[in-house]
Amino acid sequence: MKHDPIASGKRKSVNLSIDTGIVAAAREAGLNLSQISEAALCDAARKAQAEKWHEENKAWVEANNAWVERNGLPLEKYRLF
Repeated sequence: MKHDPIASGKRKSVNLSIDTGIVAAAREAGLNLSQISEAALCDAARKAQAEKWHEENKAWVEANNAWVERNGLPLEKYRLF
């Protein structure tokens, strides 16, 4: 199994309020609510971390892109594509 830097491997019981119709449909379909909830929360956490990184590094990315536009890529003459 691939290591997930967000996951600790430990489990904690939590209380969630989920629409009863959704719970009934998931159970009827044989879905594991814990696994699906964990996967959805992990995905949401990754997206939030990425958005935060992009916001915190926006000025650097823009400055780097501007430098490349002015100067070109440093080793561009060696590119094969």
